[in-house]
Amino acid sequence: MMADQKLAELPPRCGFVALLGAPNAGKSTLLNALVGAKVAAVTHKVQTTRARIRAIAIKDASQIVLVDTPGIFAPKRTLDRAMVDAAWSAAADADEVAVLVDARHHDSEENERLLADLSRLAGPPVLIINKIDLVAREDLLALAAALNEGGRFSQTFMVSALTGDGVDDLINHFAGIVPEGPWAYPEDQIADVPMRQLAAEITREKLYLRLHDELPYASSVETESWVRRKDGSIRIEQIIYVQRDSQKGIVLGKGGQTVKRIGSDARADIAELTGTKVHLFIFVKVRRNWGEDPERYQAIGLDFPKG
Repeated sequence: MMADQKLAELPPRCGFVALLGAPNAGKSTLLNALVGAKVAAVTHKVQTTRARIRAIAIKDASQIVLVDTPGIFAPKRTLDRAMVDAAWSAAADADEVAVLVDARHHDSEENERLLADLSRLAGPPVLIINKIDLVAREDLLALAAALNEGGRFSQTFMVSALTGDGVDDLINHFAGIVPEGPWAYPEDQIADVPMRQLAAEITREKLYLRLHDELPYASSVETESWVRRKDGSIRIEQIIYVQRDSQKGIVLGKGGQTVKRIGSDARADIAELTGTKVHLFIFVKVRRNWGEDPERYQAIGLDFPKG
């Protein structure tokens, strides 16, 4: 029997897998590697992911809906609480939870907090030790043994999301554990968020990459306009919101050069994502205390924390 015929006879499967981890554990990089396309922002800065992003991977007859969550950390601001709430909410709704641990920083305060809170889950999650290309093998084995003390995890996988090492084994596992049932999304769909929100995430990534530590986290990007032109290209208008006039100057840069470079980098990625030419126009505006405005949370895909 031909391989394609065997595959056609497999029952369809579909389910949700939530990725939890401390900030900068590599969840977004792993998500992109599993899907085979860039659907989540990836930077060296912590707390890059804010809202829940659902990306869709397909392996044989299985459709795996991967939920990239904000990193688990000690919340101090309203935005922090909204991000952490979003992560745990996604875990509660998933068919399986996978906890991602950075092999180099497994003993961080954020990671210890996450491990201590695993009792909030209905059952033991899967453990994924990431960035194995940066740690000696004997250290990895010792780390896996230590993390698995007390039966906290159902299974352990070692991967490098950056190089792809171990990613195939992981997606094969997910494909096998999601429940039987019809697919929830069309075969060619790679994300369950509006394209305009993905475009905003891309621009926010470029903003962080370009400005490093110069700009606080009190900034957001919203796509205000998305128009498909007659020639098939897309005209996009976005606004970068900051909280102070001094921050606006940082984003604009001398003669507007910084925001132009951010726009150029974002335009290239959005064009690759959409498969068409993109005309991107970015404006920078000051919106003081936007972190306490419930409408802004809705715009970036978060629930405003209650209480």
